[in-house]
Amino acid sequence: MSIDLLQGTLDLIVLKSLSWGPMHGFGLARWIQHTTEDLLQVEEGSLYPALYRMESRGWLASSWGVTESGRRARFYRLTKPGRTQLAAETESWGRLTAAVKGVLSS
Repeated sequence: MSIDLLQGTLDLIVLKSLSWGPMHGFGLARWIQHTTEDLLQVEEGSLYPALYRMESRGWLASSWGVTESGRRARFYRLTKPGRTQLAAETESWGRLTAAVKGVLSS
C-alpha cells in the first residue's frame, strides 16, 4: 500500500516519526516502512516535497549531518510549532477514525 493512497496522513506520519528524534529522509522512509511492518512505503517523490513544505511552515528544522554509513545527509527534527501541529493532527485523526468506525459498525 502506498502512503499516497492515504490522503492527509503523510504529514501526521512524518511528524510522529520525527517525534522520536532527528532522521534523514531515507532513514525516515525506512523507519516508517519497518514500523508499519512493510504496510506503508513512502516514496521519495512524496516524502521530500512534504519535508520541504513542513520545513517552510516551521514545523521542522534541518541541518547537515553524517549517516550511520558515513554519508552526508540532511537531518530533520521536529520544532515546537511542529509538536503543536502533531498534537492538532493527532486529535483530528482520532475524530476522523472514530467517525469512520461509527459508520462501519452501524
